Amino acid sequence: SLTQQSLRRQIGVVTQDPFLFSGSIEENIRYGRLEASREEVIQAAKKARAHDFIARLEHGYQTQAGERGENLSAGQRQLVCLARAILANPPILVLDEATSNVDTTAERLMQKSLRRLMKGRTCVIIAHRLSTVTNADRIVVLEQGRIVEMGTHQELLARKGLYHDMFGALSAPELEAPNA
Repeated sequence: SLTQQSLRRQIGVVTQDPFLFSGSIEENIRYGRLEASREEVIQAAKKARAHDFIARLEHGYQTQAGERGENLSAGQRQLVCLARAILANPPILVLDEATSNVDTTAERLMQKSLRRLMKGRTCVIIAHRLSTVTNADRIVVLEQGRIVEMGTHQELLARKGLYHDMFGALSAPELEAPNA
């Protein structure tokens, strides 16, 4: 039988406005899997590309995130939540504008981690930065809440519809090396 708790363990979520609680960065990452060792927490942070900024903080992983993560930038909060999702290793992953608060350079670094994280699991990605979805098995394009196109990145570009137009409108830096 399916309980709410067992269902929650099956789904990882990284949102545009990630939730962090008042506690250390390590505790916030470990929330993804409470029994995780310190080394597993650090490995998850490295995979999320969060380790470098954490290591530069005066107290490292013991730095207090503050209420709702107020002691961290929006991008840093997203990286900590991504590390939490990596540590949890859920079969279903929801990324709701998961890279919206990081600059394009940081986003490119995160893409490799995200691709590794998405492999072998069901992922729902909500994104305005189309470079986030170029490797998806299926892209669903919505306009005013309605599905207007569906297909792979290449199929949608070839159709020259809304996705093609939106992708073509991207700035040059965002188009660079989406597979890097």
